[in-house]
Amino acid sequence: MKQLALILFALGCYAADVTGEWKATAEGPNGQMTRTFSLKAEGSKLTGETVSSFAGKSAIENGKIDGDNLSFTLKLNFQGNEMSIDYKGKVNSNDEIKFTADVGGQTIEWMAKRVK
Repeated sequence: MKQLALILFALGCYAADVTGEWKATAEGPNGQMTRTFSLKAEGSKLTGETVSSFAGKSAIENGKIDGDNLSFTLKLNFQGNEMSIDYKGKVNSNDEIKFTADVGGQTIEWMAKRVK
């Protein structure tokens, strides 16, 4: 019985291995956008940074990972205006993460692939 409890606990703590670099693309209002995610997962905590030609470098804040699901916030300074963007993602078995980003009520879908 004790072993079963330990196995169930271990399965509940499972987090996808997202540590590493990911290249992502999305369709925006002005065409295709690209972003690089450098992620580091430690247990349920997700840290790292992103770089895009649109907004430069941004640190990941409030990052969490739970199984195959992850979430975080980016704070960007665009043309003197500070904005927060909430990201939610799901890892699939093909070393891809499908993200949705909430940008002022508009949802942008990103597809990220692990850089090997």
